[in-house]
Amino acid sequence: MIQNRIRNFVILSHVDHGKSTLADRFLELTNTIPKEKMREQFLDMMDLERERGITIKMQPCRMDYIFNLKPSTRAELGAGLVPYRNEVSGAGSYILNLIDTPGHVDFSYEVSRSLAAAEGAILLVDASKGIQAQTISNLELAQKQNLVIIPAVNKIDLPQAKIEETKREISDLLKIDSLKIFEISAKQGNNVEQVLEAVISLIPPPTGTETGSLRALIFDSKYDAYKGVIAFVRVFDGKIKQGARIFLIQSKTQGEAKEIGFFKPELTPVEELKAGEIGYIATGVKEPGKVRVGDTITIFGSKVEPLPGYQEPKSMVFLSIYPEEPDDFELLKEALEKLRLNDAALIFKPELKEGLGRGFQCGFLGLLHAEIIAERLKREFGSAPRQGFDSGGLDLVLSTPSVIYKVLTADGQELLLYTSSDWPENSQIKSSQELWAKVEVLTPLNYLGAVLKLFKNIESEHIKTDYLGAEKVELVYKVPLREIIAENFYDKLKSVSQGFASMNYGTIGWNKSDLVKLDILIAGRKEEALASIVPEKKAYQEGKKIVEKLKKVLPSQLFAVPLQAVVGGKIIARETISAKRKDVIAPLYGGDYTRKRKLLEKQKKGKKKLKERGRIKIPPAIYLKMLRD
Repeated sequence: MIQNRIRNFVILSHVDHGKSTLADRFLELTNTIPKEKMREQFLDMMDLERERGITIKMQPCRMDYIFNLKPSTRAELGAGLVPYRNEVSGAGSYILNLIDTPGHVDFSYEVSRSLAAAEGAILLVDASKGIQAQTISNLELAQKQNLVIIPAVNKIDLPQAKIEETKREISDLLKIDSLKIFEISAKQGNNVEQVLEAVISLIPPPTGTETGSLRALIFDSKYDAYKGVIAFVRVFDGKIKQGARIFLIQSKTQGEAKEIGFFKPELTPVEELKAGEIGYIATGVKEPGKVRVGDTITIFGSKVEPLPGYQEPKSMVFLSIYPEEPDDFELLKEALEKLRLNDAALIFKPELKEGLGRGFQCGFLGLLHAEIIAERLKREFGSAPRQGFDSGGLDLVLSTPSVIYKVLTADGQELLLYTSSDWPENSQIKSSQELWAKVEVLTPLNYLGAVLKLFKNIESEHIKTDYLGAEKVELVYKVPLREIIAENFYDKLKSVSQGFASMNYGTIGWNKSDLVKLDILIAGRKEEALASIVPEKKAYQEGKKIVEKLKKVLPSQLFAVPLQAVVGGKIIARETISAKRKDVIAPLYGGDYTRKRKLLEKQKKGKKKLKERGRIKIPPAIYLKMLRD
């Protein structure tokens, strides 16, 4: 297959705009998946993705398509409904490499990596919702890569679809004639084939030469116990055959191409991969840390310039992860290393906490990202078998989510604090700072009041308000990153707007803030996993909220359990979980009351002893609930 017959493209959209459904129709049209094996959201390979109805991981898939230039297509081209047609896009057989991408703001790094492997993108917009914040963000990423954009309005079959209004929004955004925007229904299949033909007609073929030295960019990877790390690659120059000795330029690691192939979407071995193609290389490397996303693979002994990699993702939220069973520490370490292979935005480093033992301080792109990783760790990696127990899920303890802070100590040290365990207990804090972000919110006009009230209830500074057409407003604010992450601003925004508003954000710099460490005591014992760093003015509010939530979720004990929020040794908030009470006098009836009194006194003394000696073991589910709610 010559390069002129290859098209590499992605689908970009906001969450729930029909991206996975459109990918399903492409798979059907190209007969990539037999009808008897077809299911909804086929490229969403994880159970978590199908359960939540969102794409979490990018997924490449190769489709073979016979392109016949139909009269309708010729008429559209002649009428100028498409910007241009490639000279090489004649009738015949084509290889279409699709990379399905996520739409949630927490997984934008997945999108940026997939764009580097493609020449074009389908920009998909829901006709009932119109342009959303993440649509604009993803479009800007694609335009920076100089990708050809094919705009399409989806869900035209819905009764509430605003087709013409949505087309006007897209034409204003892209500065193109609205006639060049496709109207489709991915669910019903209306006009989907036209979009697929436009991919061939509009997106240029890949460049590069097969005769040069191999240069393949790693855009994703996963671990296989037998084949080692499997690198997902876009071959830019040269070609590679099975058995070739390979070299990873940045990590200076040697390997062997034990297997090469492409995605159907399952791994399908072939004899060789050539310039312009997207596929995989089983490297044989058994150490996950040596195969990095963004590295360049070449043939061992070749001297080539590495391809431009990817900008490192910036973690927005940090929390500590500990195994509930100390013996599972090595298993947790191995699990995190393997997850990092296909999630380069995950970062982690070891840490030690009193009462929790050994664990890892982890960085994520957002709360949803953190929740997904925790769930994947639990589901995909079993715990080590122990005496008297079967191996099961990996039980974890998660600390309170935090953002990054900066403090200057009295002795002149400048420290970055990722979690509460980094707080300098024995040093006096001279000054402290926190990161601020620019938040862009797109909302329908009828939800403007509720969204403005949401911003009013948090610490924020208004920058501008723009009206996009007659029905949509863009709000831009400066907000502490803490308010977005720790307060779960995204979910609150979706709630007040009934799911119609959307947001995008990025950090803009440091601002001064008076910070303190908030400790939580349960039955007089400090719980490090629940400690957090908060602004001094919000310490009482945050402490009260945590102890009230704990009172609801912690199970009752046989003795009263005090819950205390403490700052610098001073109790600022308290709740008490009442003791369970057994009716010890129920068997007694009639007779002298002193018998009942003796039993009650005995029960009282027992509860007092329990309170002095009792220790609360918090189930992992409680930590997850504290994180999620």
